[in-house]
Amino acid sequence: MSAISSTRPSEHLLIPFAACSAESWLPTLQAQPPESFQHLTELLRGMKRVHIDEADAHTLSPPHERALARAEGLAVEGVPDGLIPWAAGDLPERLQARENKAWAWVTLCHWAMGREHAILTDPAALALTENESRALLMAMQPYFETDGIRLHYLAPERWLAEGELFRNLPTASLDRVLGRSVDAWLPGAGAAEGKANPPLASATPFEGGARTMRRLQNEMQMLLYTHPVNDARADLRQLPVNSFWLSGTGTLSQSRSQREREPVRVPRTLAQAAFCDDWTAYAQAWKALDAAEVAPLLARQRRGEFVRLTLCGERSAHTFETIQRGFFARISSRLSPVRTLDLLRQL
Repeated sequence: MSAISSTRPSEHLLIPFAACSAESWLPTLQAQPPESFQHLTELLRGMKRVHIDEADAHTLSPPHERALARAEGLAVEGVPDGLIPWAAGDLPERLQARENKAWAWVTLCHWAMGREHAILTDPAALALTENESRALLMAMQPYFETDGIRLHYLAPERWLAEGELFRNLPTASLDRVLGRSVDAWLPGAGAAEGKANPPLASATPFEGGARTMRRLQNEMQMLLYTHPVNDARADLRQLPVNSFWLSGTGTLSQSRSQREREPVRVPRTLAQAAFCDDWTAYAQAWKALDAAEVAPLLARQRRGEFVRLTLCGERSAHTFETIQRGFFARISSRLSPVRTLDLLRQL
C-alpha cells in the first residue's frame, strides 16, 4: 500500500468506530437502507486507498489515535505502542517551558464494580464541577508526590501528571477500555498475562512504573471511598469518583515530526453510541454523519479540491485520497460501484 500523500488536503475527515467488534455492529449496518451511506459511497468513488494501518485489536493505542497522531504531526512509526504523547502535546501555556518532561493524562472516573471485574464508565457521565475536581486534586496530590509525580489541574475530569516514570510507561487509551473490564488494560497487565510487550527502552522503569501506578490506584480507591466530595455526590444521587485512568504517556521530544499539521475533523458520535452499546443510536449516528460530515467533504471533492478520508475500526485505519480521473475512468467507477459495507467490514 502506498504512503499517504505529502499534499496537504483542504480537509481530512477521520471517523473513529466506523466499525467495531461488538456482535450487534454488523447486523445493525446490514439493516440500514443504502441511503444511510449515499454520500460516503459517492465520495469513495472518487478516491483511492493510499494507506492501511493494521495491528492487533488489543493494541493500547487504537487505530484512530494513531491516524490522528500522524495528521497532527506526531511521529508514530518507531514509537512503542501506548506511548503517543498526547498529554505532553496538551500542555497549557504556563507549562510549555517544561515540555521535554514526561507527562500523562489523569482522568477521574467511576469504575462499576461487578463480582469479578470492574467496568470503566464514561467519565463525562460524572459531570464533575471545577470545585469538586480541585478538592480531589488537593487530597490526591500528596500521594502522587511521594512517587515523584506532580499533578496539574487541566479540566474538571482531566488533569496533567508530570513525572519521569511516564517516559517509558505504555498506557491504554480510554477509547480501548470504556464500557469494558479494566483488568486487561491496566499498566503492565499484558506482561502479567504473558502477552507480547511493546519494545521498550528499559524494562526496569516500565515494570516499576506499572507497579507504582497499580499501587496508587488502590490507594486512591480507598481515599476516595470516604472523601467528602463523594459524600455530597451520594446525597445528590450522583455517581462517585472512585478511581482514575492513566493515558497519553510519553514525552513530546520523542515524537516530533517535520510533517505539517493537517486540518482534521474527528466526529465522536459513532464512538459514543458504541461505548453505550446503543445500536439504534449508532445507526442514527451513521445517517447523521453521512449528511452532516461526509456530504460537505463530497461537495469539496466535486469542486475539484483534494480531500482525505480515514475510516477506523478497532484493528485498522484505512485512508483514502481524492484522485483526478479522466472521463473513461469516471464512467468505469460508476459501472463498478463501491460496496461500502464490505469496505467497513475490512476495518
